[in-house]
Amino acid sequence: MRSVLNGKHAQPQARTAIFTLPFHQRVANFRALQFNHTTHTMPNPWTGKGNPYTRKEVRDRLMSTIKKGDAIIAGGAGTGISAKFIERGGADLIIIYNSGRFRMMGHGSTCGMMAYGDANAIAMEIGEYEVLPVVEECPVICGVHATDPRRRMWHWLGKVKEMGFSGVNNFPTHTIVDGHFRGVLEETGMSVKKEYEMVALARRMDLFSIVYVGSPEEAVEMAKAGADAIIAHVGTTVGGSIGVKKAVVSWDHTIQRTQEIIDAATRVRKDIFFLCHGGPINTPQDANRVMQATDAVGFVGATSLERMGIEESLTNLTREFKKLKAPAAKKLAKKK
Repeated sequence: MRSVLNGKHAQPQARTAIFTLPFHQRVANFRALQFNHTTHTMPNPWTGKGNPYTRKEVRDRLMSTIKKGDAIIAGGAGTGISAKFIERGGADLIIIYNSGRFRMMGHGSTCGMMAYGDANAIAMEIGEYEVLPVVEECPVICGVHATDPRRRMWHWLGKVKEMGFSGVNNFPTHTIVDGHFRGVLEETGMSVKKEYEMVALARRMDLFSIVYVGSPEEAVEMAKAGADAIIAHVGTTVGGSIGVKKAVVSWDHTIQRTQEIIDAATRVRKDIFFLCHGGPINTPQDANRVMQATDAVGFVGATSLERMGIEESLTNLTREFKKLKAPAAKKLAKKK
């Protein structure tokens, strides 16, 4: 399938070479799904450059990418240095959420779904002290835990906007929770409806929104709420030291579910950007496979960019240092 917004994509780098590259080059390889990316500066009203952007400004930037037939690439960042080099690699958006902090501690991203801290406060702190000070121009999006009963969401979104974020994302999200526990959440005041309401508020507050959904039904509700971009989330990402191995969906399911989500939301609105994420989608080759088979026009990588890039590059770089020989070592050994 081919999106009406989407043109031909360049072929990505071979899978075997991806994880041996430095971090910023890994981001650039995802960016290589595009052609001739150029920067489009729209000024911060106080400094004349960078965040915050209005909702329309973010949409205009993404549409500029789309009009060239390029893929939209959004990168999740849990630290300032990750964000700095994701931007240097040419990402269109940087998303900050609490799972990034756990990911960069060496833990699985699913920690962000657990009661291991205040998700909203963590995302705000990463943005204020690490990411926003070092990102020069790329729009930065704040992860918002919309079902937190302790937050007045209109008030919290005001703080997000005041901090200088250019949009919101619904993470932690209950759209990736299922079964009995999902039913309990829905019936006890922590329904996914809170996430729809948060997105509707963000729309009224002129904040761009890029949201996760796990089903066509959720996609419809997010479209009704006014989401600007919808991410078809097909599960936890494979690969690396802490990626899932057995709890992963098939490629057939990934492609089918992604398109089902796109079709459902498109019946509500025609102006939504659709991106793919999760499950077996881990490399530029994987992202390209989904975009060639569906109407998705981009990819969101968190584990795929931040964790995988660091795991492999640090391992390989350390091994290179360990190959060094020290001529004076034998002399010292004899003295001992």
